[in-house]
Amino acid sequence: MKILRANMSKLKILIEDLPEEWKLFGGRRLVAEICNKEINPECYPLGDENKLIITGGALAGYGIPMADRLSVGGKSPLTGGIKESNAGGTVIQSLSKLGICTIIIEGQPSTKDFYILYISKDKTELINASVYKKLGNHELVKEMRKKFNNDVSTISIGPAGEMKMSIAGVFASDTKWHLRPAARGGMGAVMGSKGLKAIVIKNNGTYKPNISNKEEFYSARREFIKKIMNNPETAVRYPKYGTAATLQIKNKIGALPTYNFTRGSFEKADLINGDALFRLIEKRKGVGQHSHACMAGCIIKCGNIIPNKDGNFLSDSLEFETMGMLGANLGISNLDTIANLNYECNNIGIDTIETGAAIGIALSFGIANFGDEKEISKIISKDIRNGTVLGQLLGSGCTLTAQVFKTSRVPAVKGQSINASDPRAHKERAITHSMSTMGADHTFGVTRSPIPPHESNGHMQIARLVHVKMAGYESLGFCQMSLAGIEFELKYPVSLVNAIFNLNKDTEWLLKYGKEVILEERKFNFAAGFTEKDDRIPDFFKKEKLPPFNLVVDVPEKEYKSYWDKSFWENS
Repeated sequence: MKILRANMSKLKILIEDLPEEWKLFGGRRLVAEICNKEINPECYPLGDENKLIITGGALAGYGIPMADRLSVGGKSPLTGGIKESNAGGTVIQSLSKLGICTIIIEGQPSTKDFYILYISKDKTELINASVYKKLGNHELVKEMRKKFNNDVSTISIGPAGEMKMSIAGVFASDTKWHLRPAARGGMGAVMGSKGLKAIVIKNNGTYKPNISNKEEFYSARREFIKKIMNNPETAVRYPKYGTAATLQIKNKIGALPTYNFTRGSFEKADLINGDALFRLIEKRKGVGQHSHACMAGCIIKCGNIIPNKDGNFLSDSLEFETMGMLGANLGISNLDTIANLNYECNNIGIDTIETGAAIGIALSFGIANFGDEKEISKIISKDIRNGTVLGQLLGSGCTLTAQVFKTSRVPAVKGQSINASDPRAHKERAITHSMSTMGADHTFGVTRSPIPPHESNGHMQIARLVHVKMAGYESLGFCQMSLAGIEFELKYPVSLVNAIFNLNKDTEWLLKYGKEVILEERKFNFAAGFTEKDDRIPDFFKKEKLPPFNLVVDVPEKEYKSYWDKSFWENS
């Protein structure tokens, strides 16, 4: 496999071999490795020293369901630390067919021009894209399909990325050329700082990676698929409701952020939960799909396509996090409005979680009223889209927004907003958000802990183990849903690794691998100026009681401190 480097200062492209010692590196692991080897941790995230790393997992391209996840990383302009944000879509499958595992974007152009990086079997080039400036992601994908024909995969940024907003994400196309966001941490701003508007990958590659033991591989793949398809969560729940099914659960336990994290349940949650979304799609039909595969070969199909009242396209996949942060957290109970806000955020190229958190703070200070669909829509589609003063503020994320409004109620850790799960009522998340190396980040590891969510004790060991599993699993290239499908049993991915690379690893190897990922991420952060004091949940979560159960984060201090016990990490 090859690494493609695009030097934007020289407008030169270089192809090099993947180092042998990196053959099992991918996803988060490869992002951490490159960050530590090639990026100055103290650099300005939007300067020429930072790099944008685009990579698949170590098992990408082998035809394993849900193993072709896209990872985008570098130093985050939102947190100031390391960041890996991942997404579905067809990008990695297309790159793998070209024999390319990783793209590294470095340097900065000397002009204000933007470029398209075009990659195909026949040629690779940088094309001036100034004509596409300020174009939204949806429009840009259409233009790329016209210019390069339909058989392409795209990675792109919207106007927010061009303006280098810290809430800007990187967006990948899926099987129907809808958008899949790697939205967290401001990687879209890094891409914009490189003068790169889009990467277009022609799906004409013929490269096939070698499998050492094909019989063993096909057997391991069958067992992997069988396990997922026998799990009701991944065989029934997610294909029917997608991640939207989670909203009802969060609302019931009082963990759904509502009215800027002042309540844990939304009185109109029944209007925007998974059942409501399913009924809307079924009623309108047309282009609507309640089960949609973002990448070829996915067997869970947890995505969806939202139709409008006429059955035509309204929005890309509507996820629980978006429904929570742009819905309940802003007091909006209209699914059409939430879907339209999701469309606008994807088109502008911004993180719906960070956007919902920042706007929630602004609403608390009278910028508009909670539930005012018209004004909130205008804030996103006009202010953020056009980079007004208010738009630039909100586009900087919820931490800076809170600082400007002089409030200590900042629902963020290490500068990145908490997702749609209030840690006061789901206390495992207090551990996950606090200890994450990448700011408050639900994808760091969703535990599905057997400990009741309101219980204060006992979460740390379970959360830490899942964090390690998830780090290893994402580095192989798998999506989080499939880890739930195999019930966190690591024998399934390890069997695939052994068959492909002719190895004899056990599950302890993958745990050690996951620990290495997290320690490498932490190494970068400490070199960038972080300390253990940054591994803490905001004080207002500890002091301000959350209705309806009047809960606070009261996880014992010893739980946080014991997370980094050497006895757990020393074998890495």
